[in-house]
Amino acid sequence: MDWASELSSCWRAERGGDLCGLSAGGGVRGSGGDMSSGVAARCDAKKLVRSPSGLRMVPEHRAFGSPFGLEEPQWVPDKECPRCMQCDAKFDFITRKHHCRRCGKCFCDRCCSQKVPLRRMCFVDPVRQCADCALVSHREAEFYDKQLKVLVSGATFLVTFGDSEKPETMVCRLSNNQRCLILDGDSHHEIEIAHVCTVQILTEGFTPGAGSTRATGMFLQYTVPGAEAAAQLRLMAGEDASGSKRQAAAWLAAMHKVGLQRPKPSK
Repeated sequence: MDWASELSSCWRAERGGDLCGLSAGGGVRGSGGDMSSGVAARCDAKKLVRSPSGLRMVPEHRAFGSPFGLEEPQWVPDKECPRCMQCDAKFDFITRKHHCRRCGKCFCDRCCSQKVPLRRMCFVDPVRQCADCALVSHREAEFYDKQLKVLVSGATFLVTFGDSEKPETMVCRLSNNQRCLILDGDSHHEIEIAHVCTVQILTEGFTPGAGSTRATGMFLQYTVPGAEAAAQLRLMAGEDASGSKRQAAAWLAAMHKVGLQRPKPSK
């Protein structure tokens, strides 16, 4: 499984309870439909912790952590690795052993010399990784710097809920902890990723994969606690303040990059 598929699987497999005190299909309980300051602070609260691998800035409440997060691995005990697990060099007073912070295996300095950001484990500073893990972490950094940043920034869409015939202009974005889709307009809605069962990117043009399509919207189904049938909504790219749909197209492309579902041509 490559890094993109792994990130996608983390999101698809995300399951849990009522993470933010919200109903999956409705607006947030509180004045004017906005998240109360207490709940918002609880979701975003961080704490600094020290581990053998380095300093980490982690969610204060584990339930609000990102579904993309990784737990620190158990290090291979020193007594079980007399030689480098990559080049088989024997460890001694000169050839020291180092543990990769991502996989926990034991290597010599030559095979584990790179210090690379490891955002999925919330490390504050770049940490030592073996060559294979460093390559994966570099590729994941592109996802965090590009696709995830676009999703969290949000974009303007015309949103139709259920069987309604009248769309509402709303800004759709991913929450900072990547657990909820937030829609803001005349009304406010938050849909937990844990309750999403189907996401389909709508395209126009030729058959998806032919290189001549462009994303125009997204169809989403999600479960609502207490309801028998799944709820659904449809987002179509809307114009931002400058009259451009470019931001919405970039948001949809980033969502597709996450790989939640293969594209589906729009009718």
